[in-house]
Amino acid sequence: MKAFQLVAWQQAPQMREVPVPEPGPGQVLIKVGGAGACHSDLHIMEWEPGVLPYEVPFTLGHENAGWVEKLGPGVEGFVVGDPVAVYGPWGCGHCYACRQGIEVHCENQAQVNNGAAGGGLGVDGGMAEYMLVPSSRLLVPLTTLHPKEAAPLTDAGLTPYHAIKRSLPLLGPRSSVVVIGIGGLGHMAVQLLRALTSARIIAVDVSGEKLKLAAELGADETVLSDADAPSKVAELTRGQGAEVVLDVVGIDSTMAMAARMAHKMGHLTVVGMGGGTLPVSFFGVPPECSVVVPYWGAIPELMELIALAESGLIKSHNVYYSLEKAQDAYNAMASGTLQGRAVIVPGG
Repeated sequence: MKAFQLVAWQQAPQMREVPVPEPGPGQVLIKVGGAGACHSDLHIMEWEPGVLPYEVPFTLGHENAGWVEKLGPGVEGFVVGDPVAVYGPWGCGHCYACRQGIEVHCENQAQVNNGAAGGGLGVDGGMAEYMLVPSSRLLVPLTTLHPKEAAPLTDAGLTPYHAIKRSLPLLGPRSSVVVIGIGGLGHMAVQLLRALTSARIIAVDVSGEKLKLAAELGADETVLSDADAPSKVAELTRGQGAEVVLDVVGIDSTMAMAARMAHKMGHLTVVGMGGGTLPVSFFGVPPECSVVVPYWGAIPELMELIALAESGLIKSHNVYYSLEKAQDAYNAMASGTLQGRAVIVPGG
């Protein structure tokens, strides 16, 4: 089968011919219906050897959904043809975190898959015609969503959902929330905030087109990301700042801007993996404002998220690419011209 693989660090991925995997005991072979292209993949491609404990080559794609193609011995609860989403982080399945469905924080990750985080992150992911999933516990059934629509929910949806859930007590009718960066995750964050809260949603981005999308998706206010953005947010929040600020970019300038937009006793949540830093000191952030870096989410949260999508309350706005055009998706992402989420669809 064809697979889009990272074969060497700091080099462009390659399309290669690889064998179709055979599922062993407890494993499930998935026919891939969609694999999301994530901005974090660009970072992985750029990093030097040794930054991550991953061995190359491996197939990219950690946002995946498809249909059950073949069941390994002992697998129960699924039949061939079932549509499923694949939970991205793969832990040991036995530790305290994993038994709660929080495999992203597996206590034995260093011993699982030689330290790989999951499919597309050190072991073969979904940018191929088929994908091997190590356990059926990592599959979430789909009912009305097509796999190519569901694939981005497993990260681009789950990550902001997890980040927002911890802040829900702050997001009442008189509150405000800022979303910085209306990209693949940010456009989902706006919809989730609209569906889950009564807070006033303020979208911030450098692109007028992306701000227009944010307004269409439920943002109450849009602010161009420039030197005046903090003062504009202050004006919109009666000089108080926002109870919650979600920085979905995570570079130095956006983190500094987020600190100027946050409310005292609020939450400054850094979702983006842009590599920036935020000096935290007594006068660096508002008094009693929590600064947190959430990471991905849990299996039960993915199930909740899919229920929201299948009820029509949220929808990933996707741009679809064939497997042969996977590099074009990353190029569009790197140039900042992509609106929404890029999804690779093997077989067209």
